[in-house]
Amino acid sequence: MTIGSYPDYPAAQRVVDYLADNRFPVEHSAIVGTNLTLVETVLGRMTTGRAGLLGAGTGAWFGLFIGLLFGIFTVGNWLAVILVGLVIGAIWGAVFGAVAHAMTGGQRDFTSASSLRAGQYAVTVDAQLADQARQLLARMGMPSAATNAG
Repeated sequence: MTIGSYPDYPAAQRVVDYLADNRFPVEHSAIVGTNLTLVETVLGRMTTGRAGLLGAGTGAWFGLFIGLLFGIFTVGNWLAVILVGLVIGAIWGAVFGAVAHAMTGGQRDFTSASSLRAGQYAVTVDAQLADQARQLLARMGMPSAATNAG
């Protein structure tokens, strides 16, 4: 049962924290984000060269991993085996990254990060504990669901 709705997460978190400080069994509560919006933040332009560089970085890590695996079983110069794996991985990663980007035909020439954002945060508790939670919120001076559910 919803005991309050708040415009941001910190406000809802303060309510649950207050309930916890007053010995309310908060394991029976939840903060629920509603009115979700997907936000895709554009980070920059993606070129074939940049795709190649990113691919080189990924390939270098994979090559380092393979080099370490082979290096474990090498009796002689294990450091050379690791370095060769790293270099070969970086080269192949760069080639694959550049080719994969070039094959998109310019359909997605940017990098981005996606996140979900809630428009409102509801604090809910089990129905049998709702009255107790509302009484605590009244002492805190926080509005309950009945006063701010607009």
